[in-house]
Amino acid sequence: MTQTLEQQRAENAWQVSEKYHKEHVNIAKGLPALIMNSGLMQVLAFAHEKGKEYEVVATDLRSWLARRSNGNADLADPDFGAFMQALLQATPQNYQAINAEAFAWLKWLRQMAAARKPAREGE
Repeated sequence: MTQTLEQQRAENAWQVSEKYHKEHVNIAKGLPALIMNSGLMQVLAFAHEKGKEYEVVATDLRSWLARRSNGNADLADPDFGAFMQALLQATPQNYQAINAEAFAWLKWLRQMAAARKPAREGE
């Protein structure tokens, strides 16, 4: 059976959120608003600079976006530097598509990470 894109997003978000703790969940909940206010590249740079839990969530986002790069070799590498360079060179149409995919995946991550939170509350 072939999964829909929504199912793929949900599955990936469920898998990556397995390792999340309370701080990761809070970051996942806040990233869409940060991106809306500041932009995807600025938020990826901020998360990279902050490190620790922020970088874990940002790496998961970059990895998903790289997976969804649809053959765009420049975006296929989730490494921070390579991914940022690819975003800098993306056409406006591609950048908007990447941004939309980030929001779509983060919607699932917020829900899946929060759903796992009770099991991780004491960690």
